[in-house]
Amino acid sequence: MVERVNGTFKKLTFLRNRISEPKDEPPTRVETGDQVYLRVFRGHEKKEGEEGEVGIVESIALKNFMCHSTLGPFTFGSNVNFVVGNNGSGKSAVLTALIVALGGTAQATNRGASLKGFVKEGESSAEVSVTLRNTGQDAYKLEDYGQAIIIDMKLTREGMRTYKLKSKSGQIVSTKKEELMSILDNFNIQVNNPVSILTQEMSKHFLHSKGEGDKYKFFMKATQLEQMKFDFISIKTAKQLTEDKVSQNGECLRDLRRIYQEKEDRYKSLSSLDDMQAKLEELQKQMAWSLVAEMERELLPVRDKLQLDQLSTEKFDGKVDEWKNKVSEGQQKYKQIHDQLNSLTMRIQELQSECTQLKAEAQRNDGLRKAGEVTYHRCKTNLRDLETDKVQLCSRIDELKLSISQTTGAESQVKERRMQELQAELEVLSHQDNTLAQQMDQYQQATNRAKDELGKLRNEQSSLQRAIETNKKNLLTLEASSSNRLRRFGEHMPALLNDIQEAHRAGQFKERPRGPLGYCISIKDPQMALAVEICLKGQLQAFTCDNYDDEKVLQGLMARAFPSSQRPSIITSHFLHRVHDTSRRGVNHPTYLSVLQSLEIEDPVVANCLIDQRGIESVLLIKNRAEAREVMQGGNPPRNCMHAFSADGDQIFVNRVWTADQCRANFLFGDVEEEIRHLQREMENQTAQVGRYQQRKQKVEEDIRKNEALLIRANAEQKKTQLKARKLTLELTELQNMEEPQSEDLKPLEEDLQEIIGKIASKQAECEEAHAQAAQLRSSFEEAEQQYRKHKDQMSAIAEEADSMKEDLSQSNQEVMKCKHHKKHYEEKRKTHLDKIQALKASLDGQEQELAASVAKATEICQERVEVHRTAKSLDSEISRLNFKITTQQDQQGNREEIVKQYQEAFENYKNMAQQMKGLNSFVRTLNQIITDRLKAYNELRRLLAARCKYYFDSLLAQRDYTGSMTFNHNDETLSISVQPGEGDKADLSDMRLLSGGERSFSTVCFVLSLWAITEAPFRCLDEFDVYMDMVNRKLSLDMMLKIASSQRYRQFIFLTPQSMSSLPESKFIHILQMKDPERGSHDQASSRGHEDQA
Repeated sequence: MVERVNGTFKKLTFLRNRISEPKDEPPTRVETGDQVYLRVFRGHEKKEGEEGEVGIVESIALKNFMCHSTLGPFTFGSNVNFVVGNNGSGKSAVLTALIVALGGTAQATNRGASLKGFVKEGESSAEVSVTLRNTGQDAYKLEDYGQAIIIDMKLTREGMRTYKLKSKSGQIVSTKKEELMSILDNFNIQVNNPVSILTQEMSKHFLHSKGEGDKYKFFMKATQLEQMKFDFISIKTAKQLTEDKVSQNGECLRDLRRIYQEKEDRYKSLSSLDDMQAKLEELQKQMAWSLVAEMERELLPVRDKLQLDQLSTEKFDGKVDEWKNKVSEGQQKYKQIHDQLNSLTMRIQELQSECTQLKAEAQRNDGLRKAGEVTYHRCKTNLRDLETDKVQLCSRIDELKLSISQTTGAESQVKERRMQELQAELEVLSHQDNTLAQQMDQYQQATNRAKDELGKLRNEQSSLQRAIETNKKNLLTLEASSSNRLRRFGEHMPALLNDIQEAHRAGQFKERPRGPLGYCISIKDPQMALAVEICLKGQLQAFTCDNYDDEKVLQGLMARAFPSSQRPSIITSHFLHRVHDTSRRGVNHPTYLSVLQSLEIEDPVVANCLIDQRGIESVLLIKNRAEAREVMQGGNPPRNCMHAFSADGDQIFVNRVWTADQCRANFLFGDVEEEIRHLQREMENQTAQVGRYQQRKQKVEEDIRKNEALLIRANAEQKKTQLKARKLTLELTELQNMEEPQSEDLKPLEEDLQEIIGKIASKQAECEEAHAQAAQLRSSFEEAEQQYRKHKDQMSAIAEEADSMKEDLSQSNQEVMKCKHHKKHYEEKRKTHLDKIQALKASLDGQEQELAASVAKATEICQERVEVHRTAKSLDSEISRLNFKITTQQDQQGNREEIVKQYQEAFENYKNMAQQMKGLNSFVRTLNQIITDRLKAYNELRRLLAARCKYYFDSLLAQRDYTGSMTFNHNDETLSISVQPGEGDKADLSDMRLLSGGERSFSTVCFVLSLWAITEAPFRCLDEFDVYMDMVNRKLSLDMMLKIASSQRYRQFIFLTPQSMSSLPESKFIHILQMKDPERGSHDQASSRGHEDQA
């Protein structure tokens, strides 16, 4: 508060420095022709033409302010400015904008109760820009703002006011209102002071005010004495509060002094306990070092254990390295099998291509064979025709010979007849032999075909029998699983799970094994059951254990539950009760799900096992096989996807496809009844097909027996025919060698016969050649068929080998995974061991730190280590006894430390309170002295300002030969002004209320000009100062203000008036701003006209 008063005095000190008693030197009157003006402010006159340096309003611009869209920018002169315009042209809006932009309140403008009322109707905000001059030695932050300060104020419809304080170049320097207040204080601009800015409403109120108290308040406010008075009242209130507090603290100080004296007496009356205290300190020293010794002894086994654990780390490292090597070997073996499998797959593809070629070759040879047989049969037909011709020609020759024989003799006839008979029999036998040979070929081929068909039927029947047996077992399993789903995985599985539960309840397992794994999962989409089952393979019936001890117990239970059948496999891996994070290594396709995503697995252990063993997070399920091949083999397979499965169970890799060897799911199907019905229908079909195969097989066997019997019989007949033909041929040869007479008529016939015989021989050779060629083609066909079957059998063998190798690959993969789990198990054990060592190290470090802290504490108690032969327990007992003894004596006399502490606290409290009281008393005395001094200065300043105001008022009234007086009553806070127009001292003084409107306005102007003379501000603003004056008073008042302004070139004057200023004298220091008349039905616009005379 004192600082506030000092600030107010600093602002007003210059007034007292230049105010002097007007008795010695009255104001000077200067006359030039008929112009009379009063020279004022003698001590602050500046050189002619010198302008103001700081605080001068250089320009102002308005946008959407009050009822005006835009006004300005208006440029003001540095000395006298007249803003002239009719009512509604925007004069008062400019003045109001100046007040609001310089931080004034809405009440200070007398134009509204709230700032939001100044925003033009229909607009969201109003803007005002004011430029203040900033030059000379009193410039404000000249290096930041330059020679002008631009104040941009934005007023929102909600009444919020924001500022942008810019330099002359337009750069924003600050946006804080505190910076604006600092600028106004530096320039001594007081927007709420009516002497600096006298608005129209304030002027009217002042003119029509009839109270002397109002005039006094106006005087106090204009001179800032009112603010100083309020500050004095605040200081006196604070002083009173301080005195009350001093009074209260005085009573408290007396109480503290009394308590301090009591504690001092008790402190002085204490008897000494030094001996017991000394002994106690010695025991405490021994106790401290005894504790140190015990902690050192406790640390020895911990250090030994840590050393042993560090040595045993090598064992875990060896195990980890061992399983790492096994993993490497298993991966190498897996890669070798995988490469062999790829080689077999490629070999199968090659054989498949060769089989296709061989099959085509066999079909082509079969076609050639059939064509050769057709040629052979055609030759045989031609041969039969020639034989017929021969027989007819022979008959003719025989007839001729008969006639000859009748002439040549009976012997020749007999011979010829016999030769003809022999020839005919030979022809019949030859035809019969050919027929038998052809029949034997047909019987042999039919027998071979029937035997091949019989072998196929036997194989297919055997396969059907095995399928029927398998389906019977599956049907029994399904019927059993309708009441117990576990039976799908084997008839012994429920008993095994019961044994596992019993063993777990008995505590034989550290963690209950999970399984069968297929029982622990369910499929979201039943259509993909076959694909998931083929993907998981043997894992569906497998079990998983947490450790090898549990695995041994489970193997024993399985040995009892599965005495003769194959046991399920066991996967050993440490159980984690949260599912592995597969976000990085898993496949994430926008359309298709992975196996992991398609399964519902409640147990995290089961999910983790399938992730580790089969990588189900990286296997896609795609129903359509063509889409699967397009996704996997289209050149851009999904990220992290190893392979995919179709709904048919086909396994699709990036570079190959494996076809499924089963057509239905055996474990993961959904509707048991439907599966049972399907199996029953399938078994019925298979049984019916076996019956058909049996009937067909019996028929084929009967055909084989018939063909073989016919073949034997034909062979025997062929041998008989060939033997008989040889005998007849020999006899015919003998008869032909006998010479017989020939007739000339027989020669042509015999020549024709010879020709026919030659043709027959040629045709027989052709037939034999066609027969040989047909046999060769038949042999080629059989050879090609044999090669095709050989390749097909070889491909089947390789496919079986590949299937076996797939199992080996799967087993190798399982071995690798098992080795990985073993490695992971030992790595985790090693990590646990290392963590244990680390924890032991941390514990040891903590104990060593505690030991160091104990040593430090013991050193604080006793710097030199004390060899202690007593235990800490015995020392503690003795310390307790000594403490009890000291306590007992202190109870009798009082605790020494407590008494000393209470004495020191009482002394400090009393001392602090005494110093505080001393400071408060000094502050009150200083405050009293300040108030007394400043009150004297205030009264003196008020008296001087009142006297100065009186003299300037009298001098200004004398301009019109008026007389008047001003009477200040500072006690009653009233100001009485009396003015008498007339002949100076001859007229009687009268109250201003009795004057005419013009006389009263002139008197008010004189009063305002008197206040101007005793206050300082960079600019003055008057709004419609001459509204109630007549022409004479207006001219006189205007002359007075112009002459005062002329004598104060360093100060700016802004006058707002609706009157015409055309009668003003021409001067370069006068600037007239002519406002545009408001247009009817539209918003007002303003224009600026500078009126500057060239001197």
